[in-house]
Amino acid sequence: MQLKTLLLTVLGFVFLGMGAIGVLLPVWPTTPFVLVSVACFSSTPRIKAKILKIPIFREHIENYEQRSGLSPKTVRNSLIWLWGTLFVSMVVIQKMWILALVLIVGVSVSLHILSIAKAKVNKGDETE
Repeated sequence: MQLKTLLLTVLGFVFLGMGAIGVLLPVWPTTPFVLVSVACFSSTPRIKAKILKIPIFREHIENYEQRSGLSPKTVRNSLIWLWGTLFVSMVVIQKMWILALVLIVGVSVSLHILSIAKAKVNKGDETE
């Protein structure tokens, strides 16, 4: 394995790990890290193919490449996870300015998720 390929593979796994953190933390981005990791894996198609077999990462990659939007199940799960973790944060950290900040983040991320989901609905309308 060439040094360049090795370095890109290591970086790919680092970015994929950061993307995995984004699956668990509502304010940490997932898609940008997953997309960068896939770009790093372009020199190792076997690893890229394995990453595409992981449903949660595949959906992020396909949504970006095809601009297809999110499935209703993904939207529902994302919003439940987002607001569940934000609610826990609000209960644990009972400071007014943090509550306001968490609400702003929650509403902003929710609107973003719904706008991505809308792309799938609009795309579906075009094909009918």
